Amino acid sequence: MSKVTTNALPATAADLTEPKRWGNQVFEGLTFLSAMMIGVLFLVLAYVLVSGSRLAVSQFGWSFLTNQHWNPVTENFGALTFIFGTIVTSAIALIIAVPLSIGTAIFLTDLAPMWMRQPLTSVIEMLAAVPSVIWGLWGLFVLTPWLQSYPYTWLNKHLGAIPLFGAPISACCIMSAGIIVAIMILPIVTSVSREILRSVPDLQREAAYGLGATRWEVTRIAVLSYARRGLMGAAVLGLGRALGETMAVTMVIGNSPKIQASLLQPGWTLASSIASQFGEASSDLSRSALFELGLVLVGVTILVNIGALLLIRSIETPGSRRA
Repeated sequence: MSKVTTNALPATAADLTEPKRWGNQVFEGLTFLSAMMIGVLFLVLAYVLVSGSRLAVSQFGWSFLTNQHWNPVTENFGALTFIFGTIVTSAIALIIAVPLSIGTAIFLTDLAPMWMRQPLTSVIEMLAAVPSVIWGLWGLFVLTPWLQSYPYTWLNKHLGAIPLFGAPISACCIMSAGIIVAIMILPIVTSVSREILRSVPDLQREAAYGLGATRWEVTRIAVLSYARRGLMGAAVLGLGRALGETMAVTMVIGNSPKIQASLLQPGWTLASSIASQFGEASSDLSRSALFELGLVLVGVTILVNIGALLLIRSIETPGSRRA
């Protein structure tokens, strides 16, 4: 039996690399589309807000930002009260949550026993997954009655001369909204801060211990100074969540369209006002004013984040020169 042999042509370099080039082009195209999708979504959002608020913008102009009156009956609308409430509640949330989050992250990273770290981390991650409406219900029926009975009463009794804690006391108030938002952003900021502290090289700690530093000095000099830029970024992430929080704030802030000197009085935020009034808006002008509130909220969020990013860039850390 004779053997039949076939001589195949040798594959060229172009033939071998053609499938690889095709795969790279598809991958680059998909990643490019994914990146562009973010920009498209932002443009669509901006278009909806601008087109929806056109009537209110033409009616009130820049006075919409400086007017603190909100009266759907007379159709006199202004956003100053809601801007004030949004900024104050977010500031309270950051003042409470950021130190607690960083302290918890330091404990979980450098101080806690090994058997305790994973259970506590799991609990924190589960708290971050709790829906905001659940936090709102808990705050409305559990937290705010306790705050009114004990902490608020004490603050008003001993610090009532300060306008921030003046009477009368309301359970649903700006302070309650700030506290509930702080509880909500605390797991997020803690998780991010923990990952940032874990990324600090062990060589930093070992060098500090080798120089005779105590545990506190190692944490302050070798860890926090190295990671402060990342920790600021974690705070900015929490700030973005605080500015846009809606349902929980709506339940505990009291929903009063007035600027109050006392933190123990009801208030309103941009997000909570949109959520609570949009379904009841009966005229085109009132709906347009609510759209403009959404536009203002986006603008405030962008401005605050730009300011925070500039602050982060101004912080020089040993590992930030390459950024």
